[in-house]
Amino acid sequence: MKLLLVEDHKDIAGVIFDYFEIKGDILDYANNGVQGLELAKNGHYDAIILDVMLPKMDGLTVCRLLRESGKDTPVLMLTARDTKDDILNGFTHAADDYLIKPFDLEILDVRLQALIRRRNGGVANRVLTFGALTLDMNTRVLQREGSRYSLNPSQYTILKCLMNRAPEVVSKEEICDALWGDEEPDSKVLRSHIYQLRSLIDRPFEHAYLRTISKVGYRLVAEGEE
Repeated sequence: MKLLLVEDHKDIAGVIFDYFEIKGDILDYANNGVQGLELAKNGHYDAIILDVMLPKMDGLTVCRLLRESGKDTPVLMLTARDTKDDILNGFTHAADDYLIKPFDLEILDVRLQALIRRRNGGVANRVLTFGALTLDMNTRVLQREGSRYSLNPSQYTILKCLMNRAPEVVSKEEICDALWGDEEPDSKVLRSHIYQLRSLIDRPFEHAYLRTISKVGYRLVAEGEE
C-alpha cells in the first residue's frame, strides 16, 4: 500500500510508520492539516490515515476540502473523541472509516485494506481496462487483442499507475515513487523499464498506447487521439 499519514503526535506517527514500513508499505507524512491537504490533493495514495485534531487545519476540514476537490481516496480518521456525535461528524465530513485512540495496529491495517478493496471493487473485480488493454490485478496478466502477457513486478507497477490515471499524464516522480519509494535509482533504470513495457504491449500492434511526455512523464493514449 502507498499511504499518507497526517498526524501531529510524533510518537503515534512513529509507531504507525514502523509497523507499515516493516510490512513493505510506503508512507508519506504530514504533521499539520494544511500540509496534509496539499499532499492528499496532489499525490496518489491508496488510502489516507487522518487525525482529527491537527494544527493549522483540523482533520474534518481537510477531509471535506479533499472531497470538494474531487479526490475520492479512502480516508480513515483517527481520534481520541469517542462519542456518538463525534463519530457521526466524521462520517458527515465524508470520512470512510473511524478508529478511536488507542487502537490496535493490526486492526488499523485490516481496515485500511478493506477500504482499498471496497474502492477497487473487491477481489472479484480487480481488473483495469483502457481501450484494448485489460490488466488483471490478481494474476498480473495483461491482455490486448487476444494476446496475453505476464508482467514482471516493475512492468505491472508502471502499467497499473498509467491505467489508473489514463488518459492523464503520470509524472516520472510518481512512477519512481511507486517502484522504489525513497530509494530511487539512476534515471536510466526507469527508461529501461519503459522501453521493455513498450516493446511488450505496443510494438507488435499498429496503435501505440504508451507515450512519453517530454520532461514530464508518461501517459496512455486512446486510439484515434492525436
